[in-house]
Amino acid sequence: MTGRAVELAAPWSEMAFQGSLKELPLPDIIQLVSVSGKTGMFTLARESEKGFIYLRNGQMVHAEIGELVGEEAIYALAIWNHGDFQFTAAEEPQRQTITKSNTNLLMEAARRIDEWRVLSKKISSIELVPELHPREDRHEQITLNPQEWRLVTWINGDRSISEIGKLLDISSFEVAKVLYGMITSELVVLKKKRDPIPDPRQGELTALAARIRALAEEMLGSGHKSIERHYRSALEGIESGGGVAAIETLIVEIEKTASLLRGLAITQELRSRISQLTSSH
Repeated sequence: MTGRAVELAAPWSEMAFQGSLKELPLPDIIQLVSVSGKTGMFTLARESEKGFIYLRNGQMVHAEIGELVGEEAIYALAIWNHGDFQFTAAEEPQRQTITKSNTNLLMEAARRIDEWRVLSKKISSIELVPELHPREDRHEQITLNPQEWRLVTWINGDRSISEIGKLLDISSFEVAKVLYGMITSELVVLKKKRDPIPDPRQGELTALAARIRALAEEMLGSGHKSIERHYRSALEGIESGGGVAAIETLIVEIEKTASLLRGLAITQELRSRISQLTSSH
C-alpha cells in the first residue's frame, strides 16, 4: 500500500509502518496489520496524548492510553480522527488485557465511531468543561436519571469531561453520552478550560500529595509503578492549576490501586488514613 497516508518499508517481515490517522483510520490500520499475523506495537500520538496498542500474531492483546487499558483504550483511540501512528515490529507487551477477537473489538469500535460523529456535533472535545446552566425562565420540572445524577455531583465548572471520567472510573466516551442529552435539554453548557491561576496553596498541596504517596507505599509496598505514576500526574495537575481536584484524582486512583493489589479491607484502612491526612486541608 502506498500514498501519502502511510509509509511501508520493504521487506514486509521487517515492517516499518507509519502515517496519519486523518488519512487512514485506526480500524483500517489494525485490519491491515492483523491479516499479516504480525507481532508488534502501535504508537499513536495526538498533541500531548500518546497511546499504545500491542498485537501478538495479528491479534490485539493489550492497549493503553492515560489511565485506560484494554478494550476501553482501544475504543478511546478508535475515535481519534487525527494524529500520527507508527508500528514497531516484534515489541511484546508485559501483560495481556484483551481477550476479545479483533472482529468483535472493531465492530464495537465502529459503533462508537458512529455514535461519536453524533456526539461531536455538541461535544467537540473531551477537554471541554461542563457547567450547570440553570435557566430563570424554566418552569417545567427537571428529572434526572441515575447516570445524570451521578455525573452532576462531579460537575463543578473546573473539571473537564476527561477528568470527570477518571474520577467516576468510566471512559470519557460514556461521560459524553450522558452529557449529550443534558446539553440538548439546556441543563449543561460546555466551556473551554480556564488558564491556570497560581494557587497560593500549591506548595501545601504538593506536600500533601507526597504524604499520600508515602502512606500508599507504606501500606501497599514500595516500588509499584502505578503509585508513582498517579503521584506524578497529581503534581502536574497541581502545577497546572488543578489544585484540590488533582488531589481528589490522586486519592481515587490510589484507592483503585489498593483494591486491585490488596483487597477491600486494606483499601478501607487506607481510605481512613488518607481521610485523616486531608481533614486539615
